[in-house]
Amino acid sequence: AMSHPMPPRQQLDPTVYVVDDDPAVLDSVVLLLRSHGITAQPFDSARHFLQTYQPGQIACLVLDLRMPGMGGLELQHELAAADFDIPIIFLTGHGDVQQCSHAFRAGAIDFLTKPIDRIEFSARARNMLSLRTGQKFLADRAEHLAVLVDERTSEIREREKELIFRMSRAAEFRDPETGAHIQRMAHFSQIIARGLDLGPAMEKLVLEAAPMHDVGKIGIPDYILLKPGKLTPEEFEVMKGHARLGYELLKDSGSEILRAGAEVAMSHHEKYDGSGYPFGLKGTQIPQLGRIVAVADVFDALTSERPYKRAWSLDDACRFLEEGRSKHFDPLCVEAFLA
Repeated sequence: AMSHPMPPRQQLDPTVYVVDDDPAVLDSVVLLLRSHGITAQPFDSARHFLQTYQPGQIACLVLDLRMPGMGGLELQHELAAADFDIPIIFLTGHGDVQQCSHAFRAGAIDFLTKPIDRIEFSARARNMLSLRTGQKFLADRAEHLAVLVDERTSEIREREKELIFRMSRAAEFRDPETGAHIQRMAHFSQIIARGLDLGPAMEKLVLEAAPMHDVGKIGIPDYILLKPGKLTPEEFEVMKGHARLGYELLKDSGSEILRAGAEVAMSHHEKYDGSGYPFGLKGTQIPQLGRIVAVADVFDALTSERPYKRAWSLDDACRFLEEGRSKHFDPLCVEAFLA
């Protein structure tokens, strides 16, 4: 048994739109349909139909092939261009065999020759309605399955986010910084992405990838990572290796978030003027994620109290970002954050 049954079959209002310039044919077709309990909507020209039809209400279209002005075949082409996928039954004269072949190649479902046989027409109209109902049911089923896939994917993403956060915390446990730091700087990064108009998807990716910026610290020796005083030049070189270590840890993941985390880890200590590490990249050579996270990370570090420093005031931290514009930081990221 399926754990998620198919959605209940929706009842389609069997409305048939009939387009024919001959009043006698139009009336007879409409009356025939209505005698079988089928709602029928008449139109005396293709133009009249195009001006008033509503695609969501149409179960089937009965269409005269030859009409003054716009004929049935031209109307079919126009509807096809508008992604109209309703079954079409063409009404044709005896000499329209060539036109019928064109109609079938363009996607027509069926055709009937005038004068119309009542029994044959009724049977074919019912077949078209059954076909349309089946199409609608399959479309609903596909939509239902898509929702289920989204739900399952969402569950996996939530578990992935939890794992990422815990992995990021693991690095923080070995660092004087706190878990609250990775939460704050991640949200600061999202604010910058929003200010840059990068779109909801990129905002979400930045929020989820930013916490991994220092995950490479997991590989830095304790005597350096936990040293309360200033690092020697040699110790600082070892400390700088956390950018590469984080990248190596995350780069080959099948997860888009972890790959973005690898990019952040590698690039968030680069500086806009090229004086950063590990590669000394300059300007837009630095990946955009790295440029965003650099501003968020530094701002939170400045405004947070650490064992070796007092928290800066908001004004002083903002002034530092302003002074670092185009030197340490991407000026657009600074502008977006301060705004």
